[in-house]
Amino acid sequence: MKTDLIVGIDAGTSVIKAVAFSLKGEQVAVSSVRNRYQTGLDGSATQPMRQTWSDCAQAVRDLGEQIPDFFRRVCALSVTGQGDGTWLMNQQGEPVGDAWLWLDGRSAPTVDILRYSHTDRLRFELTGTGLNTCQQGAQLAYMKDKHPSFLAAATTAFHCKDWLYFKLTGVRATDPSEASFTFGDFRTREYDERVIDSLGLSNYAHLLPPIIDGSQQTFPLTNEAAKQTGLRAGIPVSLAYVDMVMTALGAGVHTGDEGVACSVVGSTGVHMKSVDAKEVYLNDAGTGYVIVLPIQNRVTQVQTNMASALNLDWLLNVAADLLGEFGGSLSSHELVSKVDGWLKATMPGQLLYHPYISDAGERGPFINASARASFTGLTSRHRFPDLVRAVVEGLGMAMRDCYNEMGALPKEVRLSGGAVRSPILRQILGASVSANVRMSLRDEAGAAGAAMMSAVAIGAYANMESCINTWVSPLLAEQEAPSLSLANHYNDVFDAFCEERYRLSGTWQKIDALRKSSNASFEAIKADQVEAKSALNKSEF
Repeated sequence: MKTDLIVGIDAGTSVIKAVAFSLKGEQVAVSSVRNRYQTGLDGSATQPMRQTWSDCAQAVRDLGEQIPDFFRRVCALSVTGQGDGTWLMNQQGEPVGDAWLWLDGRSAPTVDILRYSHTDRLRFELTGTGLNTCQQGAQLAYMKDKHPSFLAAATTAFHCKDWLYFKLTGVRATDPSEASFTFGDFRTREYDERVIDSLGLSNYAHLLPPIIDGSQQTFPLTNEAAKQTGLRAGIPVSLAYVDMVMTALGAGVHTGDEGVACSVVGSTGVHMKSVDAKEVYLNDAGTGYVIVLPIQNRVTQVQTNMASALNLDWLLNVAADLLGEFGGSLSSHELVSKVDGWLKATMPGQLLYHPYISDAGERGPFINASARASFTGLTSRHRFPDLVRAVVEGLGMAMRDCYNEMGALPKEVRLSGGAVRSPILRQILGASVSANVRMSLRDEAGAAGAAMMSAVAIGAYANMESCINTWVSPLLAEQEAPSLSLANHYNDVFDAFCEERYRLSGTWQKIDALRKSSNASFEAIKADQVEAKSALNKSEF
């Protein structure tokens, strides 16, 4: 029987992907299922847990339909997924309500309190991670005060990939990456009571599952999961690390070269440097993440923008909506194909754009749930292409802002994500940080990183470094040097970008208060309308 495929599952926020790889790291096939989640005016962002598992199983079954003899050929499976968030499960293995995603901003008041507590700096120095609304620690602390019934009904607090791993294997566990940056110490890769206590969660420590490393330990696929996925029962399943670091691993964050970083320009912007655990730079602001790699003593320093390519998506959607008002239409692919032309036709640094388009504000390199996107410097001569250029430059400025908070700027940035297929966008990003750039030619870096965990776990490779040499290094494109004149110009743009960001903080708070007041007024108006309609129905003519 020929067993020559590893399946990597990457359960993102909007799409769940299942990808088949050969043992040499060649991508064989990919399938995807659109994910669904709900948002509310209260800042909530939730996802049905049962549906997420159903969609995951569907993605694997769809993958199997593309590959001859799939059932027999798959020798291992690994799963990663969206980070942070809170996926509660009870003793019977059933969900306690819908999952709270990393996009959920309801814990903002709790974060404000905890970040100013006398123990927060200690928590930061242990975890290497700035507290924000995305994280399970903040969300559990908020639930403790506002929704205690959730925690009373729960026996396990999972993250997304942990929930899927449970459905695949029946094992309650989490991985070293999410465990340490949320509740532990990145040096030991274990939970730390001081961190849990600083979050006010000592009475809920029993919710935290055991920690396993998927590159060293696997559990077999259950009979029930085999039926639902179309795979063979008993094949080894790895619990991979969080999707951010799996994508970075697959895209080249660690190849043994010094001064290298990796930026994933996806819906969010994730900016990472691989460093020795003893050389981590902990900034004064107490922001960012330190996420361990599946390599001894290596961690990634991380700063993340809540929204990266989402900013460009928003602007292109505005154009699509406007065209629709006049009976026209362009597909998202057609709109994206215009971006390079718009960038070529415009001058650099004419406008400032702060790319904080997410409803949840910003988490890197600063934390402010009220932060919002804005253009500065608009005049009547500016047209749509100027806005496109400003948005792309805003992504570059935000990238530099993040790397500034991790110490020295990198000499080379490996780029991953759909947006970086644009050569002009890559040029703008490289000049923004005055660094060479190299694009990763790996299409599904997150799933590849997860599959690499399985490849090492089953002994196909002696260690992760040897796997990287085969799966990652050959797929790094040629190095692209930045334009020196553009880089010098962007140095001045960045100064203005930061000055304006500092000034905007007070404005964001005022707008946030106005928004909440407006929402309350809207609800009151709706209530008045319902009452008036009821009175009208009861009246007699």
